[in-house]
Amino acid sequence: MNPLPAITDWVHLDWVLVVVVAWLAIGFMGVVALRRFRFVAVVLFPVGACFSLLLMAVALSAAFSGTETAVLPLGLPQLPFHLRLDSLSAYFLLLIGGVSAGVSAFAAGYFRQGEGTPPGLMCLEYHLFLASLSMVVLANDAYIFMVAWETMAMSSFFLVIANHRIPEIRHAGYLYILVAHIGALGILLCFGLLQANTGDYTFANMRAQHLSPFWASTAFVLAVFGFGAKAGVLPLHAWLPEAHPAAPSPVSALMSGVMLKIALYGILRVSFDLLQTRIWWWGVLLMAVGLATALFGVVFSTVQVEMKRLLAYSSIENIGLMCAGFGLSLLFSAYDMKALSALALTASMYHMLAHAFFKSLLFCSTGAVMHATGERSLGKLGGLMRYMPWVAWPTLVGALACAGLPPFGGFVAEWMLLQSFLFTTGLPNGFLDMLVPVMAALIALIAALSGYTMVKYFGVIFLGQPREESLSHAHDAGSWERLGMSWLVAGCVLLGLFPNQVIAIIDPVTQLLVHAGLAHTVADNGWLLIPVNVERASYAPAIFLLGILGSFALAFLLVRKLYHGRMRRVPPWDCGYPWQTPRMQDTAEGFGQPIRQIFEPFFRLKRHLPKAFDEQPSYKVTLEDPLWYWLYLPVATLVERVSRIIGMLQQGRIAVYLMYSFVTLIVVLLVVKR
Repeated sequence: MNPLPAITDWVHLDWVLVVVVAWLAIGFMGVVALRRFRFVAVVLFPVGACFSLLLMAVALSAAFSGTETAVLPLGLPQLPFHLRLDSLSAYFLLLIGGVSAGVSAFAAGYFRQGEGTPPGLMCLEYHLFLASLSMVVLANDAYIFMVAWETMAMSSFFLVIANHRIPEIRHAGYLYILVAHIGALGILLCFGLLQANTGDYTFANMRAQHLSPFWASTAFVLAVFGFGAKAGVLPLHAWLPEAHPAAPSPVSALMSGVMLKIALYGILRVSFDLLQTRIWWWGVLLMAVGLATALFGVVFSTVQVEMKRLLAYSSIENIGLMCAGFGLSLLFSAYDMKALSALALTASMYHMLAHAFFKSLLFCSTGAVMHATGERSLGKLGGLMRYMPWVAWPTLVGALACAGLPPFGGFVAEWMLLQSFLFTTGLPNGFLDMLVPVMAALIALIAALSGYTMVKYFGVIFLGQPREESLSHAHDAGSWERLGMSWLVAGCVLLGLFPNQVIAIIDPVTQLLVHAGLAHTVADNGWLLIPVNVERASYAPAIFLLGILGSFALAFLLVRKLYHGRMRRVPPWDCGYPWQTPRMQDTAEGFGQPIRQIFEPFFRLKRHLPKAFDEQPSYKVTLEDPLWYWLYLPVATLVERVSRIIGMLQQGRIAVYLMYSFVTLIVVLLVVKR
């Protein structure tokens, strides 16, 4: 008997499929153990996390190993599944594996018995979601792509409505699946154009087609619309702040950290790989949509008073920044400025990986706070750092990374993106040469508002005094939750300290898509990150970290020398008024009020005042999305009216139906020529 092949004899694509099959097997084992909560929580989810680590390792190796293809004898007759693992697919598999490892470990300690969906069914939906995410990036034809895409949409829909007994959660789930299917129609139409009436829907055939500028532009716009609906770009963002608060926190972490990036993968695959044409206004359109989305998201996140809704709008902001980077890369590529195109694309892809880790971490820590306190409103939290230190410190790391502060990955990504917007003096179009630096100023404003939001998020939850007496009974995270958050913290820190190594992983992707990269430049500069040349800009994360640690060490030594190591614990400064109460500290509403006043045209304000003179005095302002009233509700009203008119055809009488058939036959005979 021949021995089994060694691991090194297996191609990477085989191992990715092993992980996908293993996730599916874990999910079906959960169905077998439908209500065995302990088995599902402490066995199946940790095993799934181990396979996530395996996927991460395989993807890291595949990123430097060229392209692998396969054809699986599945699907319909004459429509097998075509798979392809290239550097772009490998990068997103790395993202899926790295983030899902931490989230799965966190989920092992997060899920509680008796919360909505049975634990075994939740296990199936969760791992089916992970498997479908992986198959989307492996797909090499439109058929398997749409099968995996719809599987991803439906599995995430059932995860969102896990607590389906609550009407608001069902409403959020239905809105999400509606927008997802509208986007899927755009993707189908895009693929229909890309195959150029050849009947061959493989991606290899689409790459071989050379569409006219009109049809290529139409396919590009359809791709931005279809994938943008899943990514949450403006104005197709309405589902995101509804679905994220409704879903369990590990699901919100995967949807924000991973699923939104898979939608951006679709834009990348179509724009840079399947389409052979690059037109300058594509980049301008994507930049405009991205920056509008980012500004809208960050402004709304600053005034939110519910934790997960705040993080959802923050995700909209980050997705907008990534789209703006893609647009700038397309603009540079259209003018054959390959080095700058690679810089913008590298910055956006770095941002995707950094955001995947820090936003998943923030959603996980939010889930831990919600389980410990039973509260999701910022107005009822505060002072949790003394009761939940194990949750507070990882949250602080995630908040600093989200705010774009060094030495974390969020800073590297936003700094490189800002640099790419400033290196535009060589554009042949004078108007664009002036416009793009102005966009850089807008990115700086968005980054500042993002930092403002994270100060509010962390400060209101963990600092100050508890706003409710019940918060003193809050418990810290369990061991599995700590393990998952620690893994995500490590990702945030490593992405900040080793940018050159991460850029080396991104380099094969930019070589594939724009035929240029930064790996050679950063490799020649050791630990110094230099986007283009040292005269323009540079960043040394190791030196920055050593400077911070050195400052703390110096302060510690000075205290010990000057004060002989004495330490006193005293109350914080109370402005000369020692009788402080929780009501005297800043609230979430008060913290966001300056931004609300400055950007008031962004919001639809509702002020609630007492209706009667003797009613208890109260004042409340509700902030709503104006696009919901300007776009979504009019469209819904129109659809309902059209549906009622069409419904009049359904009379329930056989004679009327026979008349329809007779009239149709007469019309066909009169119209159709022989």
